[in-house]
Amino acid sequence: MKGKIVVIMGSGRDLSFAERIRSFISEEGFSVKCEFNVASAHRTPDLLIEKLKRYEKEGGSIVYITIAGLSDALSGVVAGNTGYPVIACPPDPERFGWSKIFSSIMTPTGVPVMLTLKPENAALAALRILSLSDPTIHERMNEYTAKKRSEVIKADEEVRGIEQ
Repeated sequence: MKGKIVVIMGSGRDLSFAERIRSFISEEGFSVKCEFNVASAHRTPDLLIEKLKRYEKEGGSIVYITIAGLSDALSGVVAGNTGYPVIACPPDPERFGWSKIFSSIMTPTGVPVMLTLKPENAALAALRILSLSDPTIHERMNEYTAKKRSEVIKADEEVRGIEQ
């Protein structure tokens, strides 16, 4: 395991949503470490920066997934303080309205944040990034893609069989 996914939640209340990331990785057979942290860009910015500095010193391939409700300053602060990719995955856009996602993606030039709304897709995006430097993950990604393709072909065959 060369790379890892670091999930940073703005609150412990985000844990059940974040667990879907780890579950997806495990259920789909990816051998990638997934670490969870809680740090608030508003309430504990000093602790957040300390965590980021520690990960920067560790090195290796890292992708951050940030999960923050209401106002997502977390994603921008993480992206502004690391050279690693950051994927925002807000847990509550339906609850607070779709305009809420703009706090995740409206960042200044030089502070790139990617966005996905499903934790499983956040995990998949992070895995694809890590697969660029890890042939094992890349091979598993190809297997996953083939599996999803096969599911669509099977569904098509079943639907066409119903028509006859």
